[in-house]
Amino acid sequence: MVQVNGNYLKLKAGYLFPEIARRVKAFSEANPEAAIIRLGIGDVTEPLPEACRTAMKAAVDAMGTREGFHGYGPEQGYLWLREKIAATDFQARGCAITAEEIFVSDGSKCDSSNILDILGEGNRIAVTDPVYPVYVDSNVMAGRTGDADAAGQYGGLTYLPITAENGFTAQIPTGQVDLIYLCFPNNPTGAVATREQLRAWVDYARANEALILFDAAYEAFIQDPELPHSIYEIEGARECAIEFRSFSKNAGFTGTRCALTVVPRGLMGTAANGEKVELWGLWNRRQCTKFNGVSYIVQRGAEAVYSPEGQAQVKALIDFYMENAAIIRQELSAAGLQVYGGEQAPYVWLKTPEGVDSWGFFDRLLSQAHVVGTPGSGFGAAGEGYFRLSAFNSRANVEEAMRRVRAL
Repeated sequence: MVQVNGNYLKLKAGYLFPEIARRVKAFSEANPEAAIIRLGIGDVTEPLPEACRTAMKAAVDAMGTREGFHGYGPEQGYLWLREKIAATDFQARGCAITAEEIFVSDGSKCDSSNILDILGEGNRIAVTDPVYPVYVDSNVMAGRTGDADAAGQYGGLTYLPITAENGFTAQIPTGQVDLIYLCFPNNPTGAVATREQLRAWVDYARANEALILFDAAYEAFIQDPELPHSIYEIEGARECAIEFRSFSKNAGFTGTRCALTVVPRGLMGTAANGEKVELWGLWNRRQCTKFNGVSYIVQRGAEAVYSPEGQAQVKALIDFYMENAAIIRQELSAAGLQVYGGEQAPYVWLKTPEGVDSWGFFDRLLSQAHVVGTPGSGFGAAGEGYFRLSAFNSRANVEEAMRRVRAL
């Protein structure tokens, strides 16, 4: 008899975004005339930068020749791309990260889940609340949590609330944890971490021999030059942090798939017998065993992001989405709602009206304004009473969606 992984049975009824899709589908089928505007899932809408398209077309043509054909590439990514990433995204900001420490992949969502392959099952895990659901669900699937309680919080996890009351600042745990998930700029709240706040986390991790899993997928949207873009801008972070990044949101690669994970050489973990083990070697072995690399064509497209033309075009994309975020903030504030985020990140986090819970607000927006957002409670217990709207859409759709919301 085939047995299933019983840990999957501990998951709540549905992953947040499939549940949203289910409700939207049901409403759409019942109301086929409704023109639905989707500001829920963080998927981009604008075309790939021209520099990336041109590079990918040239790569396709090269693949049609014997001289330019590429089969299996390095599981870690082509060196020419990793060198551009290291120089532009890290070394230019004073981060001592080398190409060897960069692993190109098909998504930071995948990497933030797959990283558990090289980490032991006995780690005490801390997550923010609200939280990007993948961090929690991947640990549930891997059997590293207990069951969920009535509030949806899983046994074995330490939840760190980030709310308006604490300025959306992740609080350092009072007890000891081993594995810490941090995402800044934050998904879903749009909050950011200052240099001083990240330094406190690095100090904690070093003092407790903990590991920070730092998701910097939205770093390109930071507008304040004083805010850090990478955890490695903090002294000592190489000793205690792994960083995830993505081309999805800054360069529009959500459907093209390219990302990266940074694992510094000398970053150590501890084996069951107490022996110190370098995590770089474990992650390299994991990728070589379970991953065949990102396609040559896609990596050439990603490389073009670092050309002068690519940098200008990516900046234009970021500016466009941040202008959308500013419109959403302005219109929601004018409608009398409490609004957070949207200034250093493409997400706007709002307080639902008095007496309306997160899913109630979702249903109201969908049924009355035909606008789709994301219920805050889907990101954790502390997200109840909040709601996320994404700036990833066309200008016309954002303006029309805000007109409908204000009309409510």
